[in-house]
Amino acid sequence: MDKSPSGHSVAAQLDLFAVTEDAAQAAATTVAAHSQTDPAALWRHPQANRQILLQHHWVAYAFRRARRRSIGFVVGDQGLSVAAPRWVPISEIEQAIREKSDWILRKLQEQRDRNRRLQASRLVWADGVEFAYLGLPVRLVLDSAVSAAVWEPLPPGTSGCSTLRLGLPPGVGTEQIREMAQGWLQRQARQLFEQRCAHFSAVLGVRVRRLSLSSALTRWGSAGADGTIRLNWRLVHFGLPVIDYVVVHELAHLRVMDHSPRFWEVVESVVPDYRQRRQALQDDHLPHFA
Repeated sequence: MDKSPSGHSVAAQLDLFAVTEDAAQAAATTVAAHSQTDPAALWRHPQANRQILLQHHWVAYAFRRARRRSIGFVVGDQGLSVAAPRWVPISEIEQAIREKSDWILRKLQEQRDRNRRLQASRLVWADGVEFAYLGLPVRLVLDSAVSAAVWEPLPPGTSGCSTLRLGLPPGVGTEQIREMAQGWLQRQARQLFEQRCAHFSAVLGVRVRRLSLSSALTRWGSAGADGTIRLNWRLVHFGLPVIDYVVVHELAHLRVMDHSPRFWEVVESVVPDYRQRRQALQDDHLPHFA
């Protein structure tokens, strides 16, 4: 949900590339040549087809033409993406990028730091590992006596960890454990998200045409003008107040498709303490469980 300072919009979702093959190939060749000579100095998007020098830092970015009225910037976990109307010349686009160089470089560094922390904090799926589910601790137990996944919540009034038993034998590979555990978590996420979306869409007077789960590493949710809502299944690691904030945030976009004051008024009308709930997602709480 990163936004650029005022001046140019930041697209929440990118349209298809519309760059000529010759231009894209030439730009990609230039980017590849530079990355071979000085890779440490280059912030490179995996789909980069153009590059620019910003404050002595080479930034290779994914560029596309789109049906839009302004130049849009997105800094995600893969790097910088730029979308521009077909009628805007490259020179004007590059000037706009340079004008936002402070913001772009700061966001690129923040994303790099987040990715490093993410790599350092990945959960190793194994028998006995603990993780959070709806904000509470859960212990994973391998138990070949059960089938599939069996949820054993703590009895009311007791403390400790709930248990998620997986029908797997001891010594099974990490990948199988991760696949079964995350499959269970994703099923719980879909069921919960459907319930919360149904509840809050009625409150807001909007219609969700399609709900899908996301596995994005840096985005908790997104909304499309067609009524499509995408929610990161890893939200199930948080408590219900945080989940409800994200649900309301995305549903509010079905009424206001930007982050203007009017949008936040809609969010606040349903979640008055949304600032505190949002902070839980910003205080270095990354979607660690990849």
